Amino acid sequence: MKAWRRKGDAILAGFEQQEAAVLRGLVGQLEDMLTARAEEAPQDELAELTGIRTGPAESPDDPVLSRLLPDFHRLDPDNPSREDIDSAAAMRSLHEPELLEKKVGVAKIVLDTLPRDGGSVKLSFEQADAWLGALNDVRLALGTALDVTEDMPDELPEDDPRAPHLGVYHWLTWVQETLIQALTG
Repeated sequence: MKAWRRKGDAILAGFEQQEAAVLRGLVGQLEDMLTARAEEAPQDELAELTGIRTGPAESPDDPVLSRLLPDFHRLDPDNPSREDIDSAAAMRSLHEPELLEKKVGVAKIVLDTLPRDGGSVKLSFEQADAWLGALNDVRLALGTALDVTEDMPDELPEDDPRAPHLGVYHWLTWVQETLIQALTG
């Protein structure tokens, strides 16, 4: 990949075919997961009449989705009250649909602006901001799946099944860092 750089009002980079395929695959999988979660929302006639959307009241069971869609209200792990549990469910139900919409939206921007076969990418500042959101989501998802911690070494033994994916995680970190540098430089 050619690092992100700023030229006037545009943010530019170049992706090799394999890099574009990896990034499109990861962003596409994430978009699919988030869309499936959005489709789990209960159908509510009142919500349809008022335009107020509601989502699931329960946290996702999947650890990746749980990381991407954290609780909006923290419970006391030692003594959760019924009121706190109800409040957490109500907050999730009200706010998760908007969060899902934003996350799916930034994923779509990446998929719309990244050529399938690789090549040059030219972004507006708004599109670059969407890319940052999508890259962050992909890194969170991959980091959760790989169980990345601060103590994890930069490289894993070859026989560790996470080793090749950790390289992708580090590459995504670099892509995100160079995009931030281009935006702020």
